[in-house]
This record gives sequence, structure tokens and C-alpha cells, in this order.
Amino acid sequence: MSDQEEDIILSELNDEELVQQMHDDLYDGLAEEIEEGVNILLERGWQPYNVLTDALVGGMTIVGIDFRDGILFVPEVLLAANAMKTGMGILKPLLAETGAPRMGKMVIGTVKGDIHDIGKNLVSMMMEGAGFDVVDIGINNAVEAYLEALEKEEPDILGMSALLTTTMPYMKVVIDTLVEKGIRDDYTVLVGGAPLNEEFGKAIGADSYCRDAAVAVETAKEYMASKHNQLAAG
Repeated sequence: MSDQEEDIILSELNDEELVQQMHDDLYDGLAEEIEEGVNILLERGWQPYNVLTDALVGGMTIVGIDFRDGILFVPEVLLAANAMKTGMGILKPLLAETGAPRMGKMVIGTVKGDIHDIGKNLVSMMMEGAGFDVVDIGINNAVEAYLEALEKEEPDILGMSALLTTTMPYMKVVIDTLVEKGIRDDYTVLVGGAPLNEEFGKAIGADSYCRDAAVAVETAKEYMASKHNQLAAG
């Protein structure tokens, strides 16, 4: 089988076969093949936005579903996300030029006292994979760091993560501060991390608790869709 696989020449595939092959290559975390595939589609006159949605987001959606269902694990997802990033590297400047529609913008970071970032990185990558603009402010963020990023980036969504039960309460500090400043309703606040649950999310005043990266993407999409509908209705 492997000899046969070696013989796939991407440029000889038709568009449909190539997109299918790119989904497989993304799944397998093959960054070079993704880069080649993106370039071939662009050479064939594909719009950058269509390459993003059909080939990359389409492929990452499959990765997300299998991650959620326990078929893929963190290392494989990180490899897939890395391959996705390679493709995005080519598309980002082109998307900016063509003014392609964005899903929305998110600021994400791990809270003060917490240096865990695998979950957060996964969410960042999967959100980018879904077409969101993601600003990752890293780990160990005090409330000031969140406020600064919100002011500077003006995102639709604020994502916070924690992996320690001791740092979880800090999420409430951030949300309470947003309330005090009268800006809580300007953002959709999504929280996640192993020790959290839905009750905790509700108790601290977050909009949603997201069990994993796949859920975070779905939730973010839902919020953006309802936001667009409200704007259209208004």
C-alpha cells in the first residue's frame, strides 16, 4: 500500500480529488503536502477563501470530530493543526487582500497562576482552522493582560482556560472586572479546561463552558451566527 501512496502526484489530481487528498494529508499532519496542495489550487485559479474553507477547514472539521470522539488524540491533532498553519501561512496575506469574510475574532489566554497551554493551543489552532482570527496572549495572564488585549484587539470572543483547580476562580475575577467596567456584554466569554464544568461556567458568569477544542469551535460559530442575525434584524 505504501508504495502506491508514494506515487500520488498532487498536480495530476482533479480539483475534487485534490481536496479529498488534502483532507487526508491534513489528517496525517503532512505539512509539505498541504503547502503544495494550497499552491496548486491557487494556481488553478481558486479563490483563497475557497481554498481555506473547502480544503483546510473541511479537513480540520474531520480532525475535530475524530478528536471529540476519541479516535484522534492531542499529538495527532497538533500535527494536523501544524499542517493547517503551513497552509494558512500562504493564504493569510491573500485573504487580507481579497477582504474575505472572517468568522469573527477571539482573544484567548490561560489565567494567572496557570502555565498549561496545550488545551489553549489546540483551541487556538482549531479556531483558526474554522476561519476565526485568533490572538493568543499566552499563559499566566492577570486581569490587566486580558483588559489590555480586549481594548487593543476588539474581539467578539474572549476565551480563558485553566487546568488547575486553584486557578479556576481567577476566571471569575476577570469576568467580575468586565462587569464592573460595564463592558461584560461587549464580548462572548468562553471558558474551558479539564477541572471545569457547565455549572462552574454558569456560576462565574461565562457565556459557555467548552468541554474541548471541537466544542469551543462549534460554540463560537453559534454565537457568531446569532450575533450576525441580531445585527441583521436590528
